[in-house]
Amino acid sequence: MSVRKAIELGQFSHGGWYAKSQARDQSALRLRIREIAHARPRFGYQPIHVMLRREGWNVNRKRVYRWYRFEGLQIRMRVRRRKHMSLHRGPVPQARRTHERWSMDFVHDQLFGGRAFRVLTIVDQFSRQTPLLEPRFSFGGRDVVAALDRAIERTGTPASITIDHGTEFTSKVLEEWAYRRGVKLDFIHPGKPTENGHIESFNGRLRDECLNVMQFESIEDAIEKIEAWRIGIGISIGASRLCVDHSLVRRRRASRMSDSRKGHVPNGAV
Repeated sequence: MSVRKAIELGQFSHGGWYAKSQARDQSALRLRIREIAHARPRFGYQPIHVMLRREGWNVNRKRVYRWYRFEGLQIRMRVRRRKHMSLHRGPVPQARRTHERWSMDFVHDQLFGGRAFRVLTIVDQFSRQTPLLEPRFSFGGRDVVAALDRAIERTGTPASITIDHGTEFTSKVLEEWAYRRGVKLDFIHPGKPTENGHIESFNGRLRDECLNVMQFESIEDAIEKIEAWRIGIGISIGASRLCVDHSLVRRRRASRMSDSRKGHVPNGAV
């Protein structure tokens, strides 16, 4: 069938058939929306729009919603148990200095009377120090933010925090706090706690040396005893790191002396 016959049957105008689109290329915007959705699998189009505006994209919410639907990203929220749908970046790089990367998680325990409570644990990945251990009966996004503010007052602001996809860590309150503080939230793969091995190792030590050994009559008693344990473990970690540093100094000094002796040639030697 000729183009002319098709235009007549479809009741199109010749100008409309041959006209070229004047729309701007949106491939970069589509790619960025897809990257944000894959990095934050629990984000809808509205949080994605907020992040785009922060990055300097001059785009309205309706356009973001259209591309969000066109890319099929809303299906990701309906199949939450299909964890392979959540695509993330690779493993978090190792920390090279203090306060560069923190890890954060929760540990569950109960009082002597049987009432359950949770402990928010924070660990510096480089120094292995814990700036805060906070027991509470329940935690929300605002409680986590308040605890982080107290930890920062003690030690300083970290560059990033490695966390899982718990509801307290994916809240809008924590997202806003991280943006204002300039802190990056690094989310691990869902169902992969080994990617946050620093906090998992610390939580095991906390349970073995504190929670499984002590009995807590009340939440106030738990706060007092866990804080005392935190201070004690901080002193022991600092002492062990000091011993390691002195050991390294002695080994390096011995190595330099050995090298200097090997390079020395006695007088009269051939």
